[in-house]
Amino acid sequence: MKTGKVRAVTVASTAVLCLLLCFGFAQAQKKVGTTAAPFLGIGVGPRAAAMGGAGVAAHYDASCLYWNPGALSRVGLSQFEVGRSQFMVSHAEWFLGTDFNWAGLMLNMGNLGTMGVSFTQLDYGQERVTYVYEEDTGEEWGAYDLAVGLSYARNLTSAFSIGGTWKFIQQRVWNETASGIAFDVGLLFITDFNNMRLGMSICNFGSDMQLDGKDLLQRVDLDPETQGHNETIVSKLKTDSWPLPLLFRVGLAYDLVNLENRRFTVTADALRPTDNSETLNIGGEFAINDLLFLRGGYKSLFRQDSYEGLTFGAGFLYDKAQGWSLNVDYAYTSYDVLQDVHIFSLGIGF
Repeated sequence: MKTGKVRAVTVASTAVLCLLLCFGFAQAQKKVGTTAAPFLGIGVGPRAAAMGGAGVAAHYDASCLYWNPGALSRVGLSQFEVGRSQFMVSHAEWFLGTDFNWAGLMLNMGNLGTMGVSFTQLDYGQERVTYVYEEDTGEEWGAYDLAVGLSYARNLTSAFSIGGTWKFIQQRVWNETASGIAFDVGLLFITDFNNMRLGMSICNFGSDMQLDGKDLLQRVDLDPETQGHNETIVSKLKTDSWPLPLLFRVGLAYDLVNLENRRFTVTADALRPTDNSETLNIGGEFAINDLLFLRGGYKSLFRQDSYEGLTFGAGFLYDKAQGWSLNVDYAYTSYDVLQDVHIFSLGIGF
């Protein structure tokens, strides 16, 4: 008994230490707007979003393709079962009429591990091209952000799993595009202390991105004061390259109550991004018969001038004994003076 208590205290202390490490190295530093592809920081799926964006130690559904690829091989291997494999789609009406869409497919291959593929898009829509001195030409311009990921995860032991994701990233503004490659790495450890889960992920480690396209080609007159000069020399405007928003997450998930017909889970994530200050996300989920789920949380604790805050949501899981399941989830996230966001998802387990 004493050995078990010492182990429990050690595990709990380690978890708390991991959460605090993200805040101990330096004071908060504002670096907003210093990276490319900021859409990579938008949380995926309403389940983790409703719990304050604390999802790195959760292995509930296919959305862990985003939060922690190391948890991918744990989906369907615990009380959070939604099927051995799962297809999931998520949609959110983002700010200023934009749409944030995500789709993910994970295939559990038993002892061979788990494969996954994901698609992320932030669609800015279409608008008419307008000129100062010309009439409407009928042209339209658009913009979007896109990421496609391939993931693999495997259980190294009964309690420890590891996974990774390769991502192709592209941003487009009318005729200009910027592309890059990035990698995510994630770990998940299930402790002996009442199955408390510890998770860690490092996301968006990759190449810089630089816009390029035909609109950067411009005619220039190098010496307009000299006779006989050439007015048709084609030049190319140079754009700066920008790094990707590297993000380090560490978190835990713990079942405060775990009975046959009800469960209450608390989650907490500490984040250290390269394009913003450190922060802490916390949340909780109350499950009734693993059928109905009520969730709540708070996002971006201890971050100054943050517009994020209260989150809540709900979900429903219909699990058939024949091996397939259907889950529907919703989340509401508050952004203070900005537009509040509603997130929906549909998952099919098989």
